[in-house]
Amino acid sequence: MRFLASAVGGALLATALAATAQTKWDMPTGYAVGNPHTVTLSQMAKDIEFETKGKLRIVVHANGSLFKAPEIARAVESGQAQMGEILMSLLVNQNPVFGLDSLPFLATGFDDAYRLYQAQKPVLERILDKRGVKLLYAVAWPPQGIYAKKELRSAADMKGLKWRAYNPATSKIAQVVGAQPLTIQAAELSQALSTGVVDSMMTSGATGVDSKIWESLTHYHTVNAWLPKNMLVVNRKEFDKLDKDTQAAVVRVAAEAEKKGWERMRAFNQESLSILAKNKMTIVAPAPQLMADMRKIGEEMTADWLKQAGADGKEIIDAYKRAPAAKK
Repeated sequence: MRFLASAVGGALLATALAATAQTKWDMPTGYAVGNPHTVTLSQMAKDIEFETKGKLRIVVHANGSLFKAPEIARAVESGQAQMGEILMSLLVNQNPVFGLDSLPFLATGFDDAYRLYQAQKPVLERILDKRGVKLLYAVAWPPQGIYAKKELRSAADMKGLKWRAYNPATSKIAQVVGAQPLTIQAAELSQALSTGVVDSMMTSGATGVDSKIWESLTHYHTVNAWLPKNMLVVNRKEFDKLDKDTQAAVVRVAAEAEKKGWERMRAFNQESLSILAKNKMTIVAPAPQLMADMRKIGEEMTADWLKQAGADGKEIIDAYKRAPAAKK
């Protein structure tokens, strides 16, 4: 009996010590539990807990439940959340480099978007480091198309539309074509659609599926304007508190999650278009005039961006142009 009591006591002590040693991090994101980005985050959190033998536990707070999407960057920088997923272009007003992947027709497919990310990454890391955060990974959304209640054959057809904007680039497009930009984040999009607050937008097939957009809109134009990215960042001070083995595990697992995230989004791009079609959305190959109008807007936005981004912008674009394109 004495041996059994000793064994039980030892087990309880070990459990208590393990619980004391565990570090818990909060990870807010602005997207639904079933969104492919959130799926990648959730799997990464499980893998990190496994790889660190329970020393680091990460709790994913989906759908803006802990912090709304525009609040997440500040929450991580201030230490209110140890890590968080951020739509990169939400930070463009703080530095133009964050808006690179929202320049229309600079990179229109996954291969080019990944090359652009690799060119952008060193500059991103420098900027984020000055803000006290560390970049762990970034994963693209599928290409952005245009949703509406009718077929749009030119930019002139977009005049007067109630246009959902989620970043400065989508607001700018609305202003140029004469639509009414309304800032609505992903977590509020379904309600905005169902109440008629918006009747058009530029976003991905993935967001369309998340919001069951077919219940409100009818046409999806596959203009493939750009592939925005979500980035996962961690508060540098919190990261530095971890022991070296745990830090290495976080970096290693995050790198693998990034790879899986890009693969998951490639697959989901086609899947989301199939889901839209299955739910009676009309998938529209964009008219030549609409594409010409959108490309003209893209050229003007890229020229403006290069002026704003200065030396950082030139460094990125030069690196992007040097990088070999994927074989078709």
